[in-house]
Amino acid sequence: MKYGLKVFAAALFFSALLGSCARDEAAGAGNKIIIFQSKVEIIPQLEEAARAYEEERGVKTEVWGTTGDDYYQRLRARIANNQGPSLFSLAPGSEVVQMANYLETLSDLPFINDIANSLITKDGARPVGIPYTMEGFGIVYNKSLINPAEIRDYNSFVKMLKDKKAKGINGFGLSQESYFLIGHILNHPFAVRPDMEAFMEKLSRGEVKMADTPEFREFARFYAAIRDNSYNPLEVNYDRECGDFATGKTAAIHQGNWAYGMFGDYEIGFEMGLMPFPLGGNDRLAVSVPSAWCVNSQTPESERELAKDFLTWLYTSGTGTRFITEEFGFIPVVKGVTSSRLDPLSAEVSRYAAEGKTIPWATNLYPAGIVDVYLVPVAQQFFTSKQTPEEFLAALDAAWAKATGN
Repeated sequence: MKYGLKVFAAALFFSALLGSCARDEAAGAGNKIIIFQSKVEIIPQLEEAARAYEEERGVKTEVWGTTGDDYYQRLRARIANNQGPSLFSLAPGSEVVQMANYLETLSDLPFINDIANSLITKDGARPVGIPYTMEGFGIVYNKSLINPAEIRDYNSFVKMLKDKKAKGINGFGLSQESYFLIGHILNHPFAVRPDMEAFMEKLSRGEVKMADTPEFREFARFYAAIRDNSYNPLEVNYDRECGDFATGKTAAIHQGNWAYGMFGDYEIGFEMGLMPFPLGGNDRLAVSVPSAWCVNSQTPESERELAKDFLTWLYTSGTGTRFITEEFGFIPVVKGVTSSRLDPLSAEVSRYAAEGKTIPWATNLYPAGIVDVYLVPVAQQFFTSKQTPEEFLAALDAAWAKATGN
């Protein structure tokens, strides 16, 4: 879920514009597929995989670039204009529901019954999405600076922030990108509730408020403590957030196992781990399927078949599974496919999942587009003001109500 440097945004935009032209030309080509997906940290590796597939199968394969922030909006616009890719990614939940009319049924894929983790289905039955991997997020921490056994609740978390600040170290980092600023961390007060889905439905109907809910009141105190004791995340992008962690300037960041790929350019002099965010004493990681491959049902049948063939190649061939496990660094989702090269953060996700110590991703049930359009402005206002936790929650409630029309 990495967001690349903004300086590349214009180049990627024009690249995608050229891609849409190529998409029009490809419609009649009969031997080409176009791939567009949201995980920007694997784009270079995916481009390599596309070249390998092209060599092995003789199918021209193009990968469109994205900065991540605007992926879903751009995808919808292209598909609505009949310029959509052959193969694209969606997050489970509201995105799948919203795009349901453009999703090809994938029940004929030869490996469909070997998916070990949740398939993405339409109408609760027909498979329409193949999970990328399992991912988990919480607190990525420097083991030489933080003992997770000492951070179990709000008070111990704040003590850690203040202790590190006194030593000239940033205790905890967020970054300015939408999900890294508010989308992911807001998951925790939803997900620690046993009635998460029912609560979210009531919230969207205007029947409950975050401001009246204990988990959210505590979350707002955590958020205020981060604001008051660490750097301003509006001034820090994802690259710098990870760089400051890699160089020991920051003791911990709110990220997931996907962030490990960011550390390849650094000589890391410490061991790192992934621990739960301790809201209400929570001791479980947030683990789910982050994205799923979907085939564009509006493309010609021959193109849809090629897109399915690419998925089959990626998930079952020796070359494809090597890319998944070694180049993408994914935790495998197909039975019988294993990886002995999981990075330390992915190994932690796998361990927590195996032990059943996980909470769900409420993010998958957020109203589509709410993070970028409605929640980010609230977070930005909070980090540029002296809003109280109560005022922050009132603004979150107002934003949620506006996003859901209540």
